[in-house]
Amino acid sequence: MSTSGVGSPNSTNPYAFLNGSSGTSGSNSSGSAASGSSSSTSGVGGLTMNDFLTLMTAQLQNQDPLNPTDSNQFLSQLSELSTVEGISQLNTSMSTLSDSMLSSQALTSAALVGQGILAPASSATYTSGQALSGAVQVPTGATSVAVTISNSAGVVVDQQGVTATAGLQNFSWNGTMNNGQQAPSGTYSVSANAMVGGASQTASTFLNGTVSSVTLGASGASPTLNTAQLGPVALSDVQQID
Repeated sequence: MSTSGVGSPNSTNPYAFLNGSSGTSGSNSSGSAASGSSSSTSGVGGLTMNDFLTLMTAQLQNQDPLNPTDSNQFLSQLSELSTVEGISQLNTSMSTLSDSMLSSQALTSAALVGQGILAPASSATYTSGQALSGAVQVPTGATSVAVTISNSAGVVVDQQGVTATAGLQNFSWNGTMNNGQQAPSGTYSVSANAMVGGASQTASTFLNGTVSSVTLGASGASPTLNTAQLGPVALSDVQQID
């Protein structure tokens, strides 16, 4: 029985057009159309589901009746394309969700202007006559905690104790130095040490600042809260809002 008038597809992979190669080599017009369409498509990423179904239909119409298309191979290709299409739709949905969250984050940040925040810091700009305040993360098992405040030259100007209960414990310095005089405006460093099991251990410090403005970050980045005391602080670093 002769089959010379029937298009003969790629017997190894009848759906090779999904990888950017021609799926048919037949001589009739339908086979040529399928081949032309497939050769102008650059892989699965360039196909929609409708494109796939159109090409698949043309391929089935021109299959060799003595060597029909492997149904398992067809289902595999269909499953792959469905997966790619689903991932594409998921990416679009996630992008929309991300934009929505960034907008919400921007509105939340703008509402913080004028509010006090507590953020990780080891130094702050102090204005004479005001207070420099913050908190210490006291470790479990601490028997005593001391906060040391130094000027820009590294000279200790004040030391004070903090409650030794584990967790965030507040402190405040009114600017009075060890000699009883008022400290001048400037940048001061703050450190804390806790005694745990008879040994000195460095404790994390957090300082207060007042939000003066907000800088929106690039796509995916956290907004920045600008403060006179701490400088720029990432919204994600804020531990407490007053």
